[in-house]
Amino acid sequence: MLNLDHKPSATSDRRTVLVIDDQPINLRTVYQTLSPDHEVLMATGGEEGIAACLRHRPDLVLLDLVMPGMGGIEVARRLKADPALEAIPLIFVTASTDSDEESDCWEAGAVDFVTKPFNPMTLRRRVQVHLALKRQADMLQRMAYIDGLTEIPNRRYFNERMAAETARARREGAPMVLMLADVDYFKRYNDRYGHQAGDACLQGVAAAFRRALQRPNDFVARYGGEEFALLAPGAGPAAAEALAAAVRREVHALALAHDASDAAPIVTVSIGVVCVDGVASFDVDELLRRADEQLYRAKEAGRDRACIEAP
Repeated sequence: MLNLDHKPSATSDRRTVLVIDDQPINLRTVYQTLSPDHEVLMATGGEEGIAACLRHRPDLVLLDLVMPGMGGIEVARRLKADPALEAIPLIFVTASTDSDEESDCWEAGAVDFVTKPFNPMTLRRRVQVHLALKRQADMLQRMAYIDGLTEIPNRRYFNERMAAETARARREGAPMVLMLADVDYFKRYNDRYGHQAGDACLQGVAAAFRRALQRPNDFVARYGGEEFALLAPGAGPAAAEALAAAVRREVHALALAHDASDAAPIVTVSIGVVCVDGVASFDVDELLRRADEQLYRAKEAGRDRACIEAP
């Protein structure tokens, strides 16, 4: 799935390439070949490479097939299983001529191969081709998945990401936090200040949500109208409380006057939160329903607050 927080400059051709290889001489050779045109990061093993992907979100990965510990095939499978990393193109760099191993690479998600010892021009050209394809695909997906007003992911993206993260949480027994939030008395805000001010308010609130995100895989989407949805994979009840508090703090910090609100003299949000412990059985519709119930509780209790349903 496209990482919507990763926005390469439209005016720069320099993209980030991660090289995962246990041989220093190979790392050095690839660096010398690609560094004039690209930012080149290096990792000497599979676990280190996956961590680098999570941290830096490279535009392309060059992956050695045979490495001690975690081999290239397992690295590829792990990357493709992660919704935040699955769209990164993988090029295997290998000396193998075994057809079964080649098939394994394709099945694990490879987009291309470079054979060792490689021709530097061949490596450069193949990297350039796949980076260009990646850029085009990202632009098209961004147009489909970004809300035009707030410039955060839209409901379509949220639905796809929510389904993927829910499936992973069930599969791995991992915790997860879902939040649904409404801008308090937003219709009154529009009536009092006008629709232009209402649009600016939603843009400010969206930016506040983004500032509150605490982990690389956390994301917020515009769910519809003045509604926002936030998902925090891997987070538990304590993190949920901290995240909800951070959201409310950032929205308060906007200090947008709201004379028509019964909750506060400024723009505020109500939040419904559900925490998944990774053990109980659940599905997407159920989680949304439970989060909506908590949002209703927050509104009934006076708004400008978060209500949390712990496991």
